[in-house]
Amino acid sequence: MKRRISKQSQETEVDLTPMLDVVFIMLIFFIVTATFIRERGLDVLRPDESDEPPPPSMAAIVISIDANNDIWVDGRVVDERAVRANVERLRAETPDAPVLVQSDRQANTGVVIRTMDYAKQAGAVAVSIAAIDD
Repeated sequence: MKRRISKQSQETEVDLTPMLDVVFIMLIFFIVTATFIRERGLDVLRPDESDEPPPPSMAAIVISIDANNDIWVDGRVVDERAVRANVERLRAETPDAPVLVQSDRQANTGVVIRTMDYAKQAGAVAVSIAAIDD
């Protein structure tokens, strides 16, 4: 016996509404129960927004080191061991002045570090370093 196969195709549809409801409920659950970690960072103290230049008393003590490892303080060449005395003399004139060590890129790193150490030994609180661009 032959069975008749109906030519009508039976289309079945899957109702996705309950699945979407479950997904949204899970999403809301995870958002509500999530713990947000507050990462620690550095507190940055921004300067006041003013166009005025810093007061003239804040002029930096500039020490320059050229490619030949010659140390220049206050417009003259000084010996490496005399840096401390010169910085002490200049700090006596302007006690709060920071010290800026400008170094040529070809200068010996040891000379630069020792110069910074002599400036710190002279009592300079803020010693910064900068590269001299040719």
